[in-house]
Amino acid sequence: MPKTLEKIFLITIDFITVNIAFFCLLRLRSVVNLFVEQGFAFRLQISAIIFLYWFLIFIFFGMYQSWYTRSRFDEFLAVFKAISVGIFLIFLFTLEPESDFRNPFTLGRILVLSYWLILIVCVGGGRILLHTLHRKLLEKGIWQKNTLIIGWNEKALILAEKIKKYPALGYKVIGFVSLNKKDVGETWQDLQVMGAMSRLKELVAEKNVEEIIISLGNTAHKNVLNVITQCEDLPVHIKIEPDLYNIILGQARTQQIYGFPLIEIYPEIMKPWERQIKRLMDLFISLTALIILAPVFLIVALIIKIESPGPVFFKQKRVGKGGRIFTVYKFRSMVKDAEKMTGPVWAGEKDPRVTRFGRIMRKLRIDEFPQLLNVLYSHMSIVGPRPERPYFVDRLKREYPFYTRRLRVKPGITGWAQVKGEYDTTIEQVKEKLAYDLYYIDNLSLSLDIRILFFTILVMIKGKGQ
Repeated sequence: MPKTLEKIFLITIDFITVNIAFFCLLRLRSVVNLFVEQGFAFRLQISAIIFLYWFLIFIFFGMYQSWYTRSRFDEFLAVFKAISVGIFLIFLFTLEPESDFRNPFTLGRILVLSYWLILIVCVGGGRILLHTLHRKLLEKGIWQKNTLIIGWNEKALILAEKIKKYPALGYKVIGFVSLNKKDVGETWQDLQVMGAMSRLKELVAEKNVEEIIISLGNTAHKNVLNVITQCEDLPVHIKIEPDLYNIILGQARTQQIYGFPLIEIYPEIMKPWERQIKRLMDLFISLTALIILAPVFLIVALIIKIESPGPVFFKQKRVGKGGRIFTVYKFRSMVKDAEKMTGPVWAGEKDPRVTRFGRIMRKLRIDEFPQLLNVLYSHMSIVGPRPERPYFVDRLKREYPFYTRRLRVKPGITGWAQVKGEYDTTIEQVKEKLAYDLYYIDNLSLSLDIRILFFTILVMIKGKGQ
């Protein structure tokens, strides 16, 4: 199912079921002779506000993300958790300590609990109904995802047979890709070896492939890692057979879909509600800092203009999440057109291109402050891997396996690599920094972000920047 259509269906079914629950609550209030809002138009206005409340709750819990891999039971649990938190917040917002603590089981509180049960039944039932309908459509071959199997061996053929047996998985195998060019053109049933690995990118674009499943049998671990690395830059989901799990231990998550086990490579580790809080933290910190530090920015801008000719801000193209190019903003700490003669290079420890005030800014990390604007624009986060220039990304991803994994998250003003490692001054130092970045990506959490912010403050106080 196209993602846009999927979200429209989900929002529509939630809108219908949330409103059904609301009007059921009104009916209950009427039965027990409790105050009921008069006028149908007014009730519609109230129902719209209530739906907006639940809509925001559901967004916060990531309930509008792709759910085709989620079982109906897991979907119902997600609904249960989101609605339970939403009802708890309603209890808090309407709390009257004196009367509620004296008599917690008032008629109004009992009706709220009834509303909780009605919502779970209505919203959970609506989503299960949508899941069931979606599954029936998949079984008929509608909205299946074009899938390539990388591998041409007995296990790959058995895998293809299993996928055909379970159409509700949502995979439509269109062919195989082999590591050996000699296999190209070989056929199994109605499927063909469509090409070798050198044609993978072309096949993904040409055949509109959304899923790649790796089934290489007893192939050497090095070959498996090479295949995964070649798939990293493609706009596809990557999965492997369970018996290859030990090769990428810690970088995968098992999925049990309709009893069919597959392992997803590089899943989203941070929970949806954590990602929402991370974004709220980004907005709060960046807005607050920009307002409080505005006088400092003016003083810094004035000193930069006085010390050397050229613009106050330094702008440069960087690579962001998903490989998207954006413009990063910093206070200029070098002489004007510093790279005109040298080309793209990293700044050295005693780089002659850095101005006197630039050295002070770099020590205290002041030159990074304008990147708060990039955080507001959602190009960056407060915490994340350092954004690199396209020239170096192209070079590094050829030299270091898994380098492009850094592009799976938003880059940050500060990060684990920035507070634990030294500045990149040579290509050799990148490998150490990459290890820090991969650690951060594999352990994404709000607590780690807060820890990094704490270390960043210490680095600024101690003047350990460069």
